[in-house]
Amino acid sequence: MKSVSLKHKFKQLNWPMVIFTMLVFSLLIKLGFWQIDRALEKEQRQQHISELSQRQALSLAQVLTLSGLQDGINDLPIQLKGDFVGDKVFLLDNQPNKSRLGYRVYQIIESNGDAILVNLGWVQGSIDRNILPEISPITGQHTITGHVREVEVGIQLQAQNLTNPSWPLRVQQIELDKFSELIGKKLLPFVVYLDKKETIGYIKNWQPIVMPPEKHRAYAFQWFSLALAWISLMVWAAIKMAKKDRSE
Repeated sequence: MKSVSLKHKFKQLNWPMVIFTMLVFSLLIKLGFWQIDRALEKEQRQQHISELSQRQALSLAQVLTLSGLQDGINDLPIQLKGDFVGDKVFLLDNQPNKSRLGYRVYQIIESNGDAILVNLGWVQGSIDRNILPEISPITGQHTITGHVREVEVGIQLQAQNLTNPSWPLRVQQIELDKFSELIGKKLLPFVVYLDKKETIGYIKNWQPIVMPPEKHRAYAFQWFSLALAWISLMVWAAIKMAKKDRSE
């Protein structure tokens, strides 16, 4: 009789709701573990950056030699000597700094026949979108130190139209292939971010790690809490529904 009763209860289960409940629960748990993985990745990168900060700056030739390695070249310290191309300035749009919107300023430096895009820092923008900030391009030969960063192109809702450019050129993303076509010369596949101690350039507020590991763990805790709250709510709803059915 007991087995028959269990089979009867088993058949009475609202299986679509059970499946939906478990799918949502599994998704929330997965998001929590994903945030934990991201926290571990950030900790490893922090350690890597700390180790690199103790190293002497590499030459461009040394960086290019290392570019094929599995670990990549992100965050490597570099020293460049070359000539800035003063007539080509890129302004990366929608860049915040202390609750203010502005631009990151990029110029090209040519060193031993290679062209490299350099992040010179941040400048504040105008409320009027038709007004671009006044930029005094860097010209002449300079020796600069900075860190290498490979470009990651994010999701674009609409492709950038860079035909008939006027300089300085406002852009929504750094796309080295398209920039290369504009200047008629192949840019190397990374950007150099100036060190904060450099006197040339603008406000150097770039952070290699935007979201620290602690924040990822906080998000993980939130996802796990939501998973617990969700499964508790659905169990409570199921018990309440069962009691209601028995009373009828």
